[in-house]
Amino acid sequence: MTKSFASDNYSGIHPFVLQAITDANKGHLSSYGNDPYSERAKQLFRSMCGEKTDVLFVFNGTGANVIAIQCMVNSFDTVFCTETAHIYTDECGAPVKHTGAMLCPIATPDGKLTPELIAPHIKGVGNMHNSQPRVVSISQSTEIGTVYSVEELKRLCDFAHSHGLYVHLDGTRISNAVASLNVPVKTCTADCGVDIMSFGGTKNGMMIGEALLIFNPELSKNAQFIRKQTTQLYSKMRFIAAQFIAVLETDLWLKMAQHSNRMAKILEQEIRDIEQIKITQPVDANGVFALIPPDIAEPLQKEYFFYLWDEIRCEARWMCSFDTTEEDVHAFVHHIRKLIK
Repeated sequence: MTKSFASDNYSGIHPFVLQAITDANKGHLSSYGNDPYSERAKQLFRSMCGEKTDVLFVFNGTGANVIAIQCMVNSFDTVFCTETAHIYTDECGAPVKHTGAMLCPIATPDGKLTPELIAPHIKGVGNMHNSQPRVVSISQSTEIGTVYSVEELKRLCDFAHSHGLYVHLDGTRISNAVASLNVPVKTCTADCGVDIMSFGGTKNGMMIGEALLIFNPELSKNAQFIRKQTTQLYSKMRFIAAQFIAVLETDLWLKMAQHSNRMAKILEQEIRDIEQIKITQPVDANGVFALIPPDIAEPLQKEYFFYLWDEIRCEARWMCSFDTTEEDVHAFVHHIRKLIK
């Protein structure tokens, strides 16, 4: 079967993760996270991110984001995000429905928020007629494949905290960002001042599951109750935890991310040789964004499905996964060359 470049969600499950699920499928264990697998997975996250990290396992990225935002806001608050943010464009209004808070989308050239971009939107503080600024929400890596540097993150978090704002990090592709930055997870999250974040598993070789990591202890107070009420509490939690143990104990999460990033770099290098295609964003992680000739879009999608990020401009988004091979990339580019000729 031809592999697609549509999304890292399209990929299968790493065999090691599947084996971990099978290994955990023995006997009876207590439910709702009161099991040795869940405790072991939590300890692995704490060893990575700090011993005081509160860890909650959930089903999916949208659930993790909704719970995180609920932990931070009142219904009269505002969450600042980019106009390309997943919480704004791809979650069917779930954060707004569950919190009542307002999302304030901000235009960016590269998918990244900066203090300068946010500052003009911080207004009406204390005014009963205005939604109150409360959260800066970022994605790492971003929806357009770029990655915040450690310095950018520190500066953004310092700015947010100086204005009494929390920082939420949507980390559905945090593994790819860490692989790109080549620093420990803690260095580019908790140490920068991030208050709460998700750690994605589904887009990086797992079957199901994300981890919500809470660094700011004041946000943990109601997190367990919010998770339950948001229907993200899994009774057989050991099967999510077992997957995280499998990828964390062996650094498989990082190896898979390094691989998918490298495949994107190879794709970028080959595409740059085709003058009819223009790459639009830095290839920092596992995605390549490029303007392509409109006449090749449909026939190319029939062989290697992918999404058009911007249909008007005919800007394609090509995502690489943990199971993308160099042969897949070469065959894909070869097909592009055939269509252009």
